[in-house]
Amino acid sequence: MRMYDIIKKKRDGGALSEQEIHFFVDGYVRGEIPDYQASALLMAIYYQGMDLDETRALTFAVRDSGVKLDFSGVDGLRVDKHSTGGVGDKTSLVVAPIVASLGVKVAKMSGRGLGHTGGTIDKLEAIPGFQTDLSEEEFISIVNEIGVAIVGQSKELAPADKKLYALRDVTATVDCTPLIVSSIMGKKLAADDDCIVLDVKTGSGAFAKTVEESVNLAKIMVDIGKSAGKKMLALITDMDRPLGANIGNSLEVIEAIDTLKGNGPKDFAEVCVVLATNMLYLAGKGSMEECEAMVKQVISDGTALNTLAKMVKAQHGDDSVIYNPELFERAKFSCEVRAEKSGYITKVDAEGYGTASLMLGAGRNTKEDKIDYSAGIILLKKTGDKVEKGEVIAKMYANDEARFSGAVARFNLSTEINDNPPAERPLIFERVE
Repeated sequence: MRMYDIIKKKRDGGALSEQEIHFFVDGYVRGEIPDYQASALLMAIYYQGMDLDETRALTFAVRDSGVKLDFSGVDGLRVDKHSTGGVGDKTSLVVAPIVASLGVKVAKMSGRGLGHTGGTIDKLEAIPGFQTDLSEEEFISIVNEIGVAIVGQSKELAPADKKLYALRDVTATVDCTPLIVSSIMGKKLAADDDCIVLDVKTGSGAFAKTVEESVNLAKIMVDIGKSAGKKMLALITDMDRPLGANIGNSLEVIEAIDTLKGNGPKDFAEVCVVLATNMLYLAGKGSMEECEAMVKQVISDGTALNTLAKMVKAQHGDDSVIYNPELFERAKFSCEVRAEKSGYITKVDAEGYGTASLMLGAGRNTKEDKIDYSAGIILLKKTGDKVEKGEVIAKMYANDEARFSGAVARFNLSTEINDNPPAERPLIFERVE
């Protein structure tokens, strides 16, 4: 079997066999297949797609490329939530401590930023001292003691995904359904969780741009997860606008803290409550109504915020920033973005906003880039808001003033202002079981 033939077969629209897919994944992990051939196959998959059998085979090959975690040492049921990625999506920082506060264990492994989307691990590492690289023993100990721990993907867990993840980021093959499915579900199935809730984003800031694409993506992931013996459900949520007001690592942590205090942006808080409610429901904690009431209770009484602080301290972070976010390091420079004309913000390109944040230093252009945790954007006006020409609609933050001009231009290009307000768009479109 030759990699050349596999690339050619997929380039020409053929369906790859399970053996061919495993040959590619195993060879790439061992270093026998170079990046340029892997990139060629990724691009062929991007253009030609994969059927369900190919996607399942690729997912299981990614799952089987390294060790499989054994969470049998965790006391109680384990539930996880995974988002397909979006702009301003910091939901894990809110829903994980909420669910853990209510007696369901969250042993979570998360990823770094990919393309225009931020990563949970990058956000957590904006907390001074926070460690996302823990031994399995320490990880399980924290989950048992506090109910939640969030760590980065270990080198031993699904190493194929880690290599492919970095390669997709720099070869413009991120937004491809079979590659998204195999990345998400390969990692999730290598971990030892009982229940998985998927947050599948749809819209301009998501990999799936339409509701139909997102539902299809959700159905494939739910099907593959169930075939592996997991309890699964998915929610289709809006990403035609950034979630919340803050974009950028430390800025998003601050917004998550505000939300756990009951002071978060309405849209972000609503999505967090719905996700946490569904996680508890899937774990058998009660009816949807009962679970929603429990979620709101641990937010209002401060239990969920305290759980986040305990997790941060257990993972060697400075928990004082959770109670006093003013202690986060701030960027040296700021820049106001002003409306170019009067009217209503009728549409934004959320991906463009994410790209503008990346241009400020909050993301990576190459897999070697370092992130500026304090860089980012705070939105003062969002879709549907009325604005006057010259009014400040956003503030940008960076440690290099030269970054502002390009980021402002990208932001303005991504913002449409017209005379009439836009039609209302729901935050949550569908539930897939």
